[in-house]
Amino acid sequence: MATFQAKQAILHEAGNDNASLPVGEVQRGLSLFPQQPAAFDFGSWDLHHLKLDFDADTGALWMRFTHPGRPCFSSGLLGELREVVDRMWTSGKLGLVPEGFNYLVRSSNRSGVWGYGGDLELFADCIRRRDAGMLRAYAHRCVELVYRNYRSFNLPITTIGLVQGDALGGAFESLLSDDVIIAERGVRMGLPEILFNLFPGMGAYSLLWRKVGSAMARRMLLSGELYTAERLHEIGLVDVLAEPGEGEAALAKYLARNVRRRRTLDVLREVAHRSHPVPHEEFLEIVDLWVERALELDPQDLRKMERLAQTQAKQVAS
Repeated sequence: MATFQAKQAILHEAGNDNASLPVGEVQRGLSLFPQQPAAFDFGSWDLHHLKLDFDADTGALWMRFTHPGRPCFSSGLLGELREVVDRMWTSGKLGLVPEGFNYLVRSSNRSGVWGYGGDLELFADCIRRRDAGMLRAYAHRCVELVYRNYRSFNLPITTIGLVQGDALGGAFESLLSDDVIIAERGVRMGLPEILFNLFPGMGAYSLLWRKVGSAMARRMLLSGELYTAERLHEIGLVDVLAEPGEGEAALAKYLARNVRRRRTLDVLREVAHRSHPVPHEEFLEIVDLWVERALELDPQDLRKMERLAQTQAKQVAS
């Protein structure tokens, strides 16, 4: 068993921001993964925005967004995501690969909505108060989650986004960091930030550029258009297209079909990361540009942002 000092050295060499965590925090971070994932005990976790389940048959850890309030990346959801993600990231950095853990599946329990992205009400409030510190802290937390998901938490797992409802703005941006997207026909995804004179700054351009090229990436960012799952399947952003209500069945078929070639898919993912990497620094530099631009928005832009937030809230309530 490696000493705590040795573990800290590994984290420091890897450039991980958890390297400075106190002993108790790192040890707690390792406790997520006993040797047998079937022994995961999520019942003791105080979670309100997430529901975690482990399927030992497929090796899939299900992370379901419950969205008790507005279906966005609220501070509450981000806090719970960070708790889970930090534990996985720490385990990956230390080479503590849990036996039988093959997939992370992210989905939503809210009917018709995967997520509406960033907390627009918080954005507008920070901008009006000129609170650059809070806005930057929120943005950095979001982009860190996207980056770690993109890197599969340094674990030999496949990340899967199961989309059974609309995913807008930062939610779609987050899905772009998944290895595989399975979406039901008719759901809509897109990046509407240009409607209030902003751009998606938490990884969208970097990930789209590598997936569909710079021209298509720019078009998607500047148009504000919402795309159906069918259209995104045509251009290669959705990997598996499912019939309405059949998303979980399509996922089960995908997992069964790839049992024997899962290791090959893992290596191909690493090949893609090495061929067209998105460096951590690139994510951070772009999100800082996003913060600068957000603080320049004028009152008219902020009113549009707030109206969009209100419209989304009404759609969910209806």
